[in-house]
Amino acid sequence: MRIRLPGLIDPHVHLREPGGEHKEDFESGTAAALAGGFTAVLAMPNTRPPLTDESSLGRALTAARAKARCDYGIYLGAGADNVATASGLASQVCGLKLYLDQTFGPLRLDDLGALHAHVGSWPRHRPIAAHAEGRSLAAVLLLAAIVDRPIHICHVSRREEILLIRAAKERGLRVTCEVAPHHLLFTAADMSHLPVGRREVRPPLNADADRQALWDNLATIDCFATDHAPHTPAEKDGDQPPPGFPGLETALSLLWMAVSDGRLTVDGLAERMIDNPRRIFGLPETPETFIEVDPDSPWEVRASELKSRCGWTPYEGMRLPVRLRRVTLRGQPAYEDGRVIARPGSGRNLTPGARD
Repeated sequence: MRIRLPGLIDPHVHLREPGGEHKEDFESGTAAALAGGFTAVLAMPNTRPPLTDESSLGRALTAARAKARCDYGIYLGAGADNVATASGLASQVCGLKLYLDQTFGPLRLDDLGALHAHVGSWPRHRPIAAHAEGRSLAAVLLLAAIVDRPIHICHVSRREEILLIRAAKERGLRVTCEVAPHHLLFTAADMSHLPVGRREVRPPLNADADRQALWDNLATIDCFATDHAPHTPAEKDGDQPPPGFPGLETALSLLWMAVSDGRLTVDGLAERMIDNPRRIFGLPETPETFIEVDPDSPWEVRASELKSRCGWTPYEGMRLPVRLRRVTLRGQPAYEDGRVIARPGSGRNLTPGARD
């Protein structure tokens, strides 16, 4: 018997356009999203060039308008050079992204004064998402508390971080967080069979104690987000492999393993992949939008059958317990049994005030 759910929302994807279209763009990335059950994705700004001003943002918005097959939003990147101008672009983006630790691309905010200024000046009703690990996490939580505004923490992976976020929530701080399926389900040892470059991901996979802490504090986790980060096999196998796993097409089936063994309920999955992302990022409900999954139809992951342009997956050969059968977006068929039906350009920008 098939299970019907509303369309999934991924608040953290890298679609690599502009500047990295050889490994993903808005067309291939949103096709991969639909093939994974996601009817909306929020794209990160660490592109080439990074999305930090009206010109670079306009380039990304134009590409998305022409190519996206599912709904979308785009983040603005916070840098030392756009403190005075970022807030003026808030109505066009799904949120402001702060990069406070090592990541892929040139966006990293090291100046405490610029960080304070961004957190203080960004409109309070618009989201801020932060890549913040360890001490950087403590710093951004303190700044959010000082200016009394919500903050969303991306891809939490370590025991010390989830415990700090839990403590912050218990003391009334308006903090939310997300965890990627690969951090929730796998350790570094689980991926030791992969070539070294293909294990490279940020934040890195950790020890079993970190993974267990995420499960022990499941109530603290607001969202599951893929952090879909495609790079080509040649790049991952090179001398300086960039960090990241592709994940849009496997996330739902991977997380369903936890549903199958009783660690996660279907309602808990829906809360973290539909309801909470919509609430946190202020996204509108999309009428007549749903997915259908078959929990009695396992499948084997093969990169050759995936829609992402990057051409590989860390889960090659893994047998997963649930198969996506159909996606309907605003009453129109968007995906069915391995075939993406939605046309390029049929996706809509979900950001309030965006020029579409």
